[in-house]
Formats: sequence, C-alpha cells, structure tokens
Amino acid sequence: MACLDLTSLFLMLSALLAVTEASVAQFTYQGASAPGDIIIGGFFPIHEAVTTVNTGENGFSPPQRPNCSKFYTKGLNQALAMIHAVEMANSSPMLRRLNITLGYRIYDTCSDVTTALWAVQDLLRPFSDCGSPTNSSYTVQPITVVIGTSSSEISIAIARELNLQWIPQISYASTATILSDKSRFPAFMRTVPTDEYQTHAMVKLLKDNKWTWVGIIITDGDYGRSAMESFVKHTETEGICVAFKAILPDSLADEQHLNASINKTVDIIEKNPKVNVVVSFAKSSQMKLLFERLPSKNVSNNKVWVASDNWSTAKDILKNVNLSDIGTVLGFTFKSGNVTPFQQYLKDLQFESEDKMNNSFLNEFLKKTDIENAARAVQELIKNTFSDMVFSIQMAVSAITNAVAELYVTRQWNASTPILPLELLRQLRNVTFEKEGVKYNFDRNGDINLSYDICQWDEQEGHGKIAEYNPSNYSFTFTNKNLSHFENVVSKCSDSCRPGEYKKTAEGQHTCCYECLACAENQYSNHTDADSCSQCDTKSMWSNDNSSECQPKTYEYFEWNSGFAIALLSVAALGILLLFSLSALFFWQRRSPVVKAAGGPLCHLILFSLLGSFVSVIFFVGEPTNMTCMVRQVIFGLSFTLCVSCILVKSLKILLAFQINLELKELLDRLYKPYVIICICTGLQIIICTVWLILYRPFKEKVVQPQVILLECKEGSSVMFGLMLGYIVLLAVICFTFAYIGRKLPQKYNEAKFITFGMLIYLMAWVIFIPVHVTTSGKYVPAVEVVVILISNYGILCCHFLPKCYIIIYKKEHNTKDAFMKNVYEYARKSAEKIRGLNGTEPRSKMENSVYIISNPSLVPEEEQVSEPKIDSTP
Repeated sequence: MACLDLTSLFLMLSALLAVTEASVAQFTYQGASAPGDIIIGGFFPIHEAVTTVNTGENGFSPPQRPNCSKFYTKGLNQALAMIHAVEMANSSPMLRRLNITLGYRIYDTCSDVTTALWAVQDLLRPFSDCGSPTNSSYTVQPITVVIGTSSSEISIAIARELNLQWIPQISYASTATILSDKSRFPAFMRTVPTDEYQTHAMVKLLKDNKWTWVGIIITDGDYGRSAMESFVKHTETEGICVAFKAILPDSLADEQHLNASINKTVDIIEKNPKVNVVVSFAKSSQMKLLFERLPSKNVSNNKVWVASDNWSTAKDILKNVNLSDIGTVLGFTFKSGNVTPFQQYLKDLQFESEDKMNNSFLNEFLKKTDIENAARAVQELIKNTFSDMVFSIQMAVSAITNAVAELYVTRQWNASTPILPLELLRQLRNVTFEKEGVKYNFDRNGDINLSYDICQWDEQEGHGKIAEYNPSNYSFTFTNKNLSHFENVVSKCSDSCRPGEYKKTAEGQHTCCYECLACAENQYSNHTDADSCSQCDTKSMWSNDNSSECQPKTYEYFEWNSGFAIALLSVAALGILLLFSLSALFFWQRRSPVVKAAGGPLCHLILFSLLGSFVSVIFFVGEPTNMTCMVRQVIFGLSFTLCVSCILVKSLKILLAFQINLELKELLDRLYKPYVIICICTGLQIIICTVWLILYRPFKEKVVQPQVILLECKEGSSVMFGLMLGYIVLLAVICFTFAYIGRKLPQKYNEAKFITFGMLIYLMAWVIFIPVHVTTSGKYVPAVEVVVILISNYGILCCHFLPKCYIIIYKKEHNTKDAFMKNVYEYARKSAEKIRGLNGTEPRSKMENSVYIISNPSLVPEEEQVSEPKIDSTP
C-alpha cells in the first residue's frame, strides 16, 4: 500500500515537472527584444486570430501557446514604430547625457485575450519567482513599463494583471471609457482620447447633418459594448434613434460563425432601407467581409459609414470592393504627426541584421507568399503606416523617456540603479513632455485628450482630412473639402415635419418614427421636426391651424374708413346741412304764421339740440378713448333731452290753445312756463349724467377675441345708461300723449299729428335698438346706436320742420294771417256743429264760450288776432 502511494506521488511530481518545463518553454516566447537599462514591454497584434489547441482524452493537456494565424501587417508596423521610437530616444541628448538606454521586449497578442495574458505571465515572472528578481532562476531583466495594446478588451485584461505589480501601462489605441476609472485601473494610461469623446463627436456629426435614424455595428467584447453604451447614451440626449444594433463575434478564428454573423448583419441593413447612416466599432477585417457582401444585396450605395478609430484608416478594406458600391466612409482618427522619419526608417531597414536581433516577426513577414523581396516588404510596410498610430506610440515612448530622465536627474541615480515600476508610474502621472513643439501631460484619469481628425475615404486620394473635432469645446472645424457626398444623405425614419406641424409618436415606437400633425389654432411651430407646438400669447397674438408663426392681433373698432362709417357720417353731415338750411329759412320767416304756429324761438332751440345730437355721431366712430366714451353718450343724452323738452312744451301749448274745458285750461295756463319746463326737464338729465360720470363713468375696454382685439366703450353702469335713455323715453311718451290728444286740431296748422308721428318713430327706433344692442357684438355695436340716433333726428326733422318748409316755399297762400284764422274758425264751426248734432240745441252762452276758447289761440300773437267772426248757429 505504501509502495502504491510512493508510485502515485512520483507520477504526480513527474507530471508537474513536465508542465513546468512546457510552461517555461512557452511563456518565455517573445518576437523582438533589445537590451537596455530600462526595459519596455510591448504588446502588439502581429496576428489577427488564434487556432484553438485540441485537449487530451480527459479534456486536459499541458498549457500550450495557441497557434496564431492571419498575419497582421498593421500590427507589425506598430511594433516597428515602437522600436524606431526607442532607438530615437536612445540617440537623444537627454538619455545620452545620463548614459541611459532603453530596451524592449515585444510580444504578439494575436488579437486574443488569453494569448496576451500568457505574455503578461512571461513579463511578470521576474517579479514572482522567489519573491524578487535577484533570486530568479533565470537572469531575465524585469520590465518596468508596458506599451500596448490597441484593443480595449485586451488592455482591460492585462491591466488587471499589471496592477498586481503596479507596472505602468500606456496604451496607444485603447479607448474604452472604463479604463479611465483609476479605482480599477490605477496603473493604466493612454495617449489617445476616450470613447466618451469619440462617441460624443459621432453623435454631434449625426445631429449636425440631421441623421436621426441610424444603425450601429460593434464587435462583441468590452470595447464594443462600452462604445455602444456610450454612443446610445449620447443619441438619447440628442433625439437620435438607433434602428438596429448588430454584434459581431470577437474571434476571427471561427470563420463559420463569423460569416453567419456577417450575413445576418447584411440582412438587417437590407431590411432597413431608411437607415442610410451606419456607425461601426467593428474590426477592419469584419468590415472588409461586410462590404464584400453588400453589392450582392439590395442595399443602396447612398449610405454613410461612420468608422471608429478601430478601422477608420484600414486601407485594405477596399481591396476587393469599390468605394462607390458601398457609399461614403467618414472615419474618426487620432491626432497624427509627422511620420516622415519613420517612413525613412522603414526604407532603411536591414532585414538580415534585424533578424539577428531576435525580431522573429520580420522573419515571418518576409516568408509571406505575397512578399517577394525586401523592396516589396518595405513597400507593404509603408502602405500599412498609419500616422495616428505612429504618433500615439511615439508619444508613449517620449513620455517614458522624459519620466526616466527626470527620475535619474532628481534622485541622482546612475544607470546601475534600477527603477521600480511604482516610482516610474508616479513620475509618469506628473510628467510633461514635448512632441513636435507641443507640450503634453496626462490628466488625473491618465488620459491625453487630443483632438480627432475626421477623414473621408477616397479611392484616388486615400483618406483625406475634412474636419477636426476639438473635445474641449465639442466643435468641428471643417476644411474646404467638398462635402456634397454626404450632406445630401437623408437618414430618417419619418419625413421631416414642416413648420406648422409637430411630431406625434405612436406608443411603443421609436421617438424618431412619427406622424406629422398640424398645430391647432393659436399654436405654432417655426422649425422642422418640432416635438410640440408652442402656444401663442392669446392676449396679443393668434394663429390659424397649421401655422408656423403667430400673427399680432390687430385692434378692431368702428374705423373712419369703413364704408358703413362713411355712409353714416355722410347722412349725419347731410342732416347738419339741413339743420343750418332750416334754421336760416325759419329765421327769415320768423314773423310768418307758420313759423309762429310751429313754436317760433323754440324751433331754433330744437334745431340747435338736433345739431348736438348729429355731432355726437362723430364720437361713435374711430378708435375709442376714455374721453370719447364719456362724451358721446352725454352729448346725445343732453341734446336729445333738450329737443324732446322743447317738443313737450309745444305739445302742451297746442293742448292749451284748443282746450275747450275752461277749468283745465285755467290750470294749465298757470302751469305753462315754457322755458322753466325746458330747464327743469333738461336739468334732471344733467343730474343723471353727472352722477353717471362721477360714479360709473364710461371707459374704453380691450376685448380679446380669437384674431383681433376689439376696442369698445363700456358704459360703466347699464343702469345709469338705461336711466338716461329711459328718461328721454319718458319725455317722449308724455309728448306722444299730449300730441295724441290734440291730433284733430286744424289740419293745415296741426302740430299734434306731426309730434305724434315724430315721437312714434323715436319710440319705435329705440324699442328696436334695445334687443339689437344687447345681441350685437363686435366693432359695429356703435353703428347700431348711430343708426337709431340718425333715425330719431331725421324723424323729428321730417315730421316737425319739412311740412312747414313745404308751406313756406310752395304754399305761400296758406302762410298768411287771414288764411290761418280762417282755418281756425272753420275748425271751430265744425266742432260746434258736431257738438250740436250730438246733444241737440245748446244754449247760446255755451256756444259763445266755445268760440271764444278756440278763437283766441296762443299760437297767434295778440296784435295779429282779428275780431271774432259771427258764426251762424243755424244749420
């Protein structure tokens, strides 16, 4: 039993020994190296894929380095750029003065995380063996700092390993935002800006060109998903929608899975014809396969491909496809510098001596089937030179060179004194170095946020720079290059909504997919693709449906230039002319019986009051003010009250002149004081108007209506306005009553009938006015009252004065004293006969009294009265 245990223990030790030997054999592999006082580790993707190693029967096998495949010339070029930068640093006065040299050990990551981690294990062995490099079984000089890698996913993986020894890592192309988190990656730095700036710049480019319906393609992994997350975050804030998200596998080894993903992505692009802008964070080899499949599909060649720094300068993508078949490619590249010295270095390469320096990468490159000789190799290397990558690698070496020099100077070390990685890390975080006349330094996140160059692919000219993006102010500076290739590209889910419309998004749809609805009344939108309509200030502005702007509300009132106003003012002016004509005529005929019978001086007072009534019409037209609102009603109220008061006196005078009831006549004679009555009646109206103006004065009011602002007069108090009109109506009713009683007086000189008709017209006009005034609204409300005023005025003129004018002008024979008295006595005789016919023969005394009453009318002055004619009492 003991022998069995010893046998098992021996087998286990043998297996462990075999594993250890295999591990050492595999992990000590690097492609290029050079000695120096400070060793810089380099991680570059010399190959693009790895081939998985088959496991043993039980699923286990000793650790073995996978087989790398698909030689990547661009990765070799990057490694050579580091070698050149190190050689330039060693020849610089800065290091030569200190007698210090930089060395390097370069590893191939094969674009694979696991392969990169194995290289890191080899790099860290001097720190882990027996706890110290001096106790190591292998005399391997430790690496103090690392440059690499280009892939963010690989950088994230190796950064976690390097953090264990605080070995500083400077990446020249890893842009994942997560690497700026110093709590997780304290030793990581980079000479390029983060994806946060790149995605922000991409979204700004989309927004500036109004591309709101886009697709995104990424490579599965930390870099791709981080970039997509940052990109989507910025698109959401800018109102841009992502129509589809295509994720390609990170590994290029499984070609079947890769091709299936590429075909699926092409189908997605074909099914989204409105997506004419696609943003891609994929690898260059994946985009090459994608572009090769596009021409066979029904995909428009009027698309814009926005390339991330991952493939924006990969010229070999167009090897088997024409740029015109895929559309326009706009690439975001890092800030570049002068690469002429590096290109000269490539031209001067001595491949035999380089191979002796343990650069197995060059040896493998020379064995490629398409590389026939050294000249062809140099040509291929220059073709795969990308100025932004070279510049970033040179910046990393410059930072290390300056940090090492400052450490030796400040601490007065010599070349034999080793620098610990942590010391170098601290110095790097604070170092300031100069490159092509510009000074640079790392920020607190270990980043150098340079600007981006935006290039446009061209089949003849290559990649021409068309703009520069400045992360500090988030702005583009465009060159004079023609931008018509992509400025006319439309990438929208829905057509733009015109001004006057707004976007209505259906529930569950993207906000970029919408229908355009017209803005409602009093709303507007003054730009395309408005999310909502703005509200007009309804107090001063208005708009119709589907309006792009608000119109100012115009002030509306009964204008002077209105046709209706002109007609009414013309009628009022004609009335005023008629008044003056009548006044002149009545003054000329002031001693005639007709004028005296019409009232004599009272006629001129009536005409004067009507003049005031006609003048009040003017204040109803034009823009109202507080003053005109008060004046117009008061002038009309007082003037028409005076007019009706005079007519009331005339009615009472007629009643007295032909009154046959002696007792009533005597009473009315005592009360009949014409001018006192006029003053009292007018005075009461003055009191009403004064109280109205003091307590409830009329005022101008702005009535806001849908499209206009109506300027109108408010009466202040409807009660006082009604009281003023009601008082006039009361006087008119009294006049009408008195006139109606005397309607059968002598025909040719009968004022009663005309007063009756005049007052009847007035009453009817104002009865109609009340409901019309209450129900009418708008600027023609004042016109309603003006019409009623004119009807009332012309009613009095026509009924009171025009018949007198007719007699004066055309019936002069009736305008004599004898004709007048004859008419009066004729009326008396007929009245007497009527009374005798009704009651039989009456006493002579009563007949004489009746004749006396009607034969002494107050209408005729005493000096013009004649002796009483004898009236024959017999039939």
